[in-house]
Amino acid sequence: MVGYRMLNSIIVGLLMAAATIAVHGCGTTLWIRFLMDQARRANSHSGRLRSLLILCATAVVLLTLHIVEVLIWGVAYLWLVGQPRFADLETAIYFSTVTYSSLGFGDIVIAGPWRLLSAIQAMVGLLAFGWSSALLFAVVQRILATNERDNHPPK
Repeated sequence: MVGYRMLNSIIVGLLMAAATIAVHGCGTTLWIRFLMDQARRANSHSGRLRSLLILCATAVVLLTLHIVEVLIWGVAYLWLVGQPRFADLETAIYFSTVTYSSLGFGDIVIAGPWRLLSAIQAMVGLLAFGWSSALLFAVVQRILATNERDNHPPK
């Protein structure tokens, strides 16, 4: 019986991971399309303020995606694990946040087969943060390349 419950937890974790990756993928794809569209419309001397706004907006969009993903996991925890571990949605979201970020305070823990779910969420969170860091790095690289091109036009 323990094997079935563990397998069930892994399957649910993989489905939750797929949902998280889908949210992150759709969100980052839409944001990249938006940035590419903005780049096509910008003149060659759009300035430092525009670069700063793009960088800040990218960080806010990525943070928003992470918050949505944490909320999805939090609702799943409340529904799957429920009482007495999670008395309300706020507690489930708090647990989801510290798990997703791999902070893991340990003041709330899941016992039984669903604890594997939290381990999978931590792995997904690490993946999503790496993905976001890569995108943020790419935006910075693009800004630097654009500024270099604008400051040193070809002869």
